Amino acid sequence: MRGTAVAAIALTSLMVSACAKDSGGSTTSTGSTGGCEFAEAPTAPVTSSTDAVSGDKVDGSALKIGLAYDIGGRGDASFNDLAAAGFDKAIADMGVKKENTRELSAAPNEDESAKQTRLRQLASEGFNPIVGVGFAYTESLRVVAPEFPNVQFGLVDSVVDGVSNVTPLVFAEQEGAFLAGVVAAYQSKKCHVGFIGGVDIPLIQKFEAGYYQGAKTAAPKISLDKKYITPAGDFTGFQDPPKGQEAAKGLIDKGADVVYPAAGVSGIGVFAAVKQSGVLAIGCDADQYNQPALAANRDVIVASSLKRVDVAVYDFFHAAAKNDLASLPKVFDLRSNGMGYATSGGKIDAKLQGILEGYKQQIIEGKIEVASTV
Repeated sequence: MRGTAVAAIALTSLMVSACAKDSGGSTTSTGSTGGCEFAEAPTAPVTSSTDAVSGDKVDGSALKIGLAYDIGGRGDASFNDLAAAGFDKAIADMGVKKENTRELSAAPNEDESAKQTRLRQLASEGFNPIVGVGFAYTESLRVVAPEFPNVQFGLVDSVVDGVSNVTPLVFAEQEGAFLAGVVAAYQSKKCHVGFIGGVDIPLIQKFEAGYYQGAKTAAPKISLDKKYITPAGDFTGFQDPPKGQEAAKGLIDKGADVVYPAAGVSGIGVFAAVKQSGVLAIGCDADQYNQPALAANRDVIVASSLKRVDVAVYDFFHAAAKNDLASLPKVFDLRSNGMGYATSGGKIDAKLQGILEGYKQQIIEGKIEVASTV
């Protein structure tokens, strides 16, 4: 993901492909941990191939910047908190005055007109640039952005074709999820892992697809069960910890001993169920081991896949301030530091760290192509 990439605060939300396009190596067994038999793993690269961090400073003291959250808002320990971290960093680094900032949040299953009203409010009050956090703002921006042609909008997770003042901030979620799948395979004692999606939509299916491919690449005979909390159209699946807990318990009862939720706030319930059952989990989007809202259950989180919404939001504001939006990456991926992983908690040893870096490098180099659909 980027020429203006920055190392921002890593913070948490998110798939299954029946066959990998590229196994990334031999399927010869090289060992097991009493659970899986593993394929031949790649070796860690000597140096990283990610883009260099840009340190250029921009004066944003004259800017008024706005952020429209998806459901859950600031404090969801996940997707929205990542956006908040990028927003906060932009304010601090570019000298934006606090009175020139505004954050507004969405409500579950709200009417489309509410999203349009929120965006119009920010634009009418002079905020520019503005970021809409989540694909839920796609149709609203299709209507509202043309009404304010001089306002630059950033849109996380979606594209509005034909509207020149909306910049897409999209991610290769499947790449980070692939690495989560590798971790799951190596941490599972039963060679049986699980995936929980908040809502059954293409965005979350990308996480499922990458997770499954990563697990299958590392351990070809691994079993994987999945559960979506709600069907497409019902977005409460991203904000229902009790249902997340119930979904996790169902997968654990089937035998999964490592669970990966891409479920927003519902992930809080997933981690609670994992803790109660004595199994393990992998965080999503943010470094969930370090999220205050998850402190009671963080010891079960062995790693997290990182979707660097914080980086994308920061980079958008930074590029808009420089009037250089064309410098942003088309897709925030592993190469551009838009996706990644965290191993906070000390549960990933040096050997597995090297294996993860090896797979990461193969994805960056194109030796492994990670599927985005089931």
